[in-house]
Parts: sequence; C-alpha cells; structure tokens
Amino acid sequence: MKLQKTTLILILLMLGLASFVSFHEFYWKNQQEEVKSKKQQIFSFEEDDVQSLSIKTKNATIILERNNNSERPKWRMTSPQQVPANDAIVSYLMDLLVKGESDRTISTSVNQLGEFGLTPPQATIDIKLKNQQNHQLILGQSDFNRRFLYAQTDPNSQPNGNVTVLLVSTDFENAVNRELSEWKEIPNKSESTPLPSLNLPTPPKK
Repeated sequence: MKLQKTTLILILLMLGLASFVSFHEFYWKNQQEEVKSKKQQIFSFEEDDVQSLSIKTKNATIILERNNNSERPKWRMTSPQQVPANDAIVSYLMDLLVKGESDRTISTSVNQLGEFGLTPPQATIDIKLKNQQNHQLILGQSDFNRRFLYAQTDPNSQPNGNVTVLLVSTDFENAVNRELSEWKEIPNKSESTPLPSLNLPTPPKK
C-alpha cells in the first residue's frame, strides 16, 4: 500500500512538472509574439505630407512652417522669431517622425502616466499635415537603462479606460531639446561678412 502511495505521488509530481513546462513554453512563445507584434512604425505619413511642426519643451515653443515659396530653406521658423530654419536640424527630427518605430507598447491607467514622465511631459510635438490632419507625439522620461523614451501618440483612451504608452528611440530627446539658435539657419559667412577693404596707396597726381 505504501508503495502504491509513493508511486501515485511520483506520477502527480511528473504531471505537475509537465504542466508547468508546457505552460512556460506557451507563455514564453506568446510573449515573444506579442513583442514582435508591438514593434511598429510610429506614424504612417511621409515627410512631404507635413505642413508645420510645433515643438513645445519646458524652455520654449518652436513653430516651424514649410517654406512653399523656395526650395532653400525648406522650413521657416514663425515663432518665437520669424527667420529661416536650419534644414538639417528639422530634417533630423522629421526623419525620426517618419521612420521611427516603437519597440513595444504598455497599457496603463491615466493615473500612472506620471510614472512615465508624461504628466507633465518633457516635450510635445504637434504635427499638421497638408490634408489638415493633425498628429501629436508626447515624450516622457527614459526607461531605467536609458535605451528608450516613454511616449504617447494621438492620445486616446481604450475601452477599458487605459491609455497606450510606447517605447521610442532616445534620439527624439536629442532632436527636440535644443537651444533656439540651433533651430535657425546658419548664415553663409561668404554672403554675410563683407570683404576687408584693401589699403592700396593712392597713385600720384599727374
């Protein structure tokens, strides 16, 4: 009788171990598939679709408009100053908006957005397209190992009341946190700086 009881216990332990292994493999596989499915492009528009950008940080709000009257510069700053914009700086940000991907997404309650640095955010980018559609990217703080930034795009609540938080490249942080002077077009020194006058001797009068 004792032998039968021991055998039964061993059988139950083996079944329990097999169930645990099966569950672990199933869960791990689903988790891997979920991470892959969450990695997607942040926005679906192209660079030529964008008419204007508004970049609001803790220090300033920069408004940029596409320059439709000239090929260079492609962008003009309209606020806080009305000057030609630095195309290279704007293109760097635009490239991130058009080609950037989210590594994965997190579903969380609105009350927890502060834990991701999203209330208040470090920066908000408002994008206006030529077809009058509007998009928004809100940037929060970096994750614990500074590989990604927490972000929101076109914030909307889910049916369960939660909101979606994305993990995006930290390059966005470098793209928006700039001095005002960096957003301005760099003047061409050959055009803006007058040539020095030559002090040639006056020819004698005849």
